[in-house]
This record gives sequence, C-alpha cells and structure tokens, in this order.
Amino acid sequence: MLRGHNRARATTFLGLVVTLYLVTGTADWPQPLNVKTGLWEVTTTVTTSEEIPIPDGLLEKLTPEQRARAEERVKARKAGPQKTSIAKLCLASQELERGMPFRPARKSCTWTVVTSTSSKVEARGVCVSQGTKTEGTLRIEALSPEEAEGSIQLLKKNDNTSVTISTFKAKWIGSFCRTL
Repeated sequence: MLRGHNRARATTFLGLVVTLYLVTGTADWPQPLNVKTGLWEVTTTVTTSEEIPIPDGLLEKLTPEQRARAEERVKARKAGPQKTSIAKLCLASQELERGMPFRPARKSCTWTVVTSTSSKVEARGVCVSQGTKTEGTLRIEALSPEEAEGSIQLLKKNDNTSVTISTFKAKWIGSFCRTL
C-alpha cells in the first residue's frame, strides 16, 4: 500500500500517462460516426456544372463512330445534368473505424480525414485517372444512429474546369447484410 508522498507521485504519474494517451494515442485514429453497421439504403443525387471535359487530342484519335458516341453523351449530359440513384450498401465496422463510411470506393483516389467526431466527418481527396487530377471534399453528418447525409464536391481541372457535386441521404435498413 502506498503512503503519503509515494501515493501522490503514483497518482500524478497515472494522470500523466492517461493524459499522454488521450493526447497522442487517439490523435492518430478518427473518431467513428455514431451510426449502426449493417444494411443501408443510400439515395445519391449527382450534379455536374459542365460537360465532361475531353482532353486535347482525344477526339482526333477516335473513330467517327466513337466520336459520335462521345458527342452524344455530352449532349445527353447537358440535357439532364442531374442524376439520382438509389443503392443498398453494407456498412462494416472497419469502414467506421477508418473514419470514412459512405465514401466512393475508387482505387484511383486517396482520402485523408481532416476532422472526425461522432456526428461529423470531413475528408479531402485526390483522384488521378487517365492523367486527369480531381480534388475533392467529402462531408458526412450522422443525423441519428439510423440516418446520415453528406456531400462530395469534386473539382476537375483540365483545359476547362468541371465541378461535380454529389449529395446523399442514407437510411439504415437492418443489422444483417445479404449478398447484394
């Protein structure tokens, strides 16, 4: 049993250890959002400010049929720049622990969590695809353990600039995920 001066030293030491752990030990790990794991339904709306930029020289390399298809896609995108989709996804505890649930799963992207609390996450990302660099910001808010919403803003810089904004609302369906 500790007495007097030794007890005070032990208490001070223990306090320093706990403080050091809280300051350094948790700083490396994002705090997970307070949402349930399992099956979620996610409704996403994507809006693009401009047509898909076509890199210089690409149109000249296409066959007449490929060029016509590319131009048709650009026209279709201008006619209906907003697209909504509904998908089901399985949210695992590992995704929550990494701090980035509901994020786009693209191997060409690298995301870094900037802030992370039990109710909000913000991350910045860079994607490189076919020589084109896109920078993005991801924001997610847990409205409740069974409801979340967020947005992803992507800025693509080529000869012209294209901004794509995706917003989503996610609703928890159940604890178990079936093979989707």
